Amino acid sequence: MSVDRLRDVELFAELDDDQLTWLAHVGTPLRLRDGEVLFDDGQVATHFYVLLAGGLLITQVLDGWEHVLSRHSATIAADPRAELGPGAKPRAAHQFTGELPMLAGGDYVAKATAVGDTELISYDKETFLQMLVRCPQVCRVMVPVLAWRIHSQETQAGRRATLEGVGKLTAGLAHELNNPTAAVVRSAGELELTVPDLAAWANEWGAHATPGERALLDDFTARVTAGEGVVRPRDALDAAEVADNLIDWFEPRDVDRAAEFATILADHGVHPALLDEFATGVRADVLPVAVACLCFSLHTRSLVADVSEAGQRIEALVATARSYTNLDRAPVQDIDLVEGLEATLAMLAPNLAGIRIRRDYGDLPLVAVRPGELNQVWSNLIDNAIHAMGGTGELRISTRVEGGCAVVEIRDSGPGIAQDVLPSLFQPFFTTKDIGRGTGLGLYLSRNIITQHHNGSIDVTSRPGDTRFTVMLPLARYMSTA
Repeated sequence: MSVDRLRDVELFAELDDDQLTWLAHVGTPLRLRDGEVLFDDGQVATHFYVLLAGGLLITQVLDGWEHVLSRHSATIAADPRAELGPGAKPRAAHQFTGELPMLAGGDYVAKATAVGDTELISYDKETFLQMLVRCPQVCRVMVPVLAWRIHSQETQAGRRATLEGVGKLTAGLAHELNNPTAAVVRSAGELELTVPDLAAWANEWGAHATPGERALLDDFTARVTAGEGVVRPRDALDAAEVADNLIDWFEPRDVDRAAEFATILADHGVHPALLDEFATGVRADVLPVAVACLCFSLHTRSLVADVSEAGQRIEALVATARSYTNLDRAPVQDIDLVEGLEATLAMLAPNLAGIRIRRDYGDLPLVAVRPGELNQVWSNLIDNAIHAMGGTGELRISTRVEGGCAVVEIRDSGPGIAQDVLPSLFQPFFTTKDIGRGTGLGLYLSRNIITQHHNGSIDVTSRPGDTRFTVMLPLARYMSTA
């Protein structure tokens, strides 16, 4: 590797000949063809790389999809017009990669793939650390790039967390809305068929019944609807037996559609003895019409009640979604923390099907918080607990006041977190999930939301069967402007 080749790299531009000669001697030249992988996500970080020609595509797999995080290009790095202004990617950021895991230890947090024929020079960890000591000028270039990368990664992670939250909200709503929506569609379809029958039988009843008979039918229908004198079937077998008895009651009285009517009446708790009482006040020749009107009236009322109940459920879900997303609210609000916890549980309900939930909500005053951000924290902590328990177990959520703070504790009965892992849990890009299943930024961002935006704290303790995340939020109305 020639000294002049290294001198063209901005990272090394201020070095003297002796320093460049040393770098050329200790570095290992690499050539990659288009599409070759330099390093992979989750691979143990062993080298720092400087890009001399070609390019690198930096990607990360999340939930089965490969996301492009950045692209390094030696051509752009050599173009002084490439740095467009504040916040733009520094030209020097195109020229090197791998410095963060070299400094912090651990694995590469993304995949690097060659774009076109690519040339690099690599330095192992020991040599990289020597470089910082022997060539301190590189820090003047590297530190601003490090700051930009960390800020850029936090910004991207925040956007992904928001999109992930929207995705969970959408999935939860879709799942929860499915049943009431299907009920509305089903009941509306049945009403379309039932209303014409009801109108036809009502006309015939009105033409033949006496005022006293009409009043009797109205009163009897109201009593059955109110549950007076009815005997609800205990189960499907009981309902079938009552329906058979009603069919027997219909047969000598020439009631049409006996099986259909018997099922409707049995479902409403009407039994032959109750019909005997009703029939005493109705002439035999109009009794079949009276029974038909009774059945269609009860069935129509039942369908309308189903639609109303489903509509109320949909309305409640929409209200819960608005509470979770905090639409139409100012960024900082005095809120009930329990409301946000319950909204989060509702949004994650499909994933909580096999989990017991224990609530221990102590009395809390309203707390000044950023509700949308705080619900992201609850969502992340509860989702992590669900993942840790494998879909079964016990989730405990408690609230209390302690030391001038509102305290929220989220506990799960999962296998626990290894003690040697706990100190790293809130570090960026650290994850205990399989590659592609987590960004390693959820707890890091949650901590930032709690500590930087709410001046609070978040801590974790863990042993098998009991992992606890404790969030403390000061009750004094003091909010970070960050």
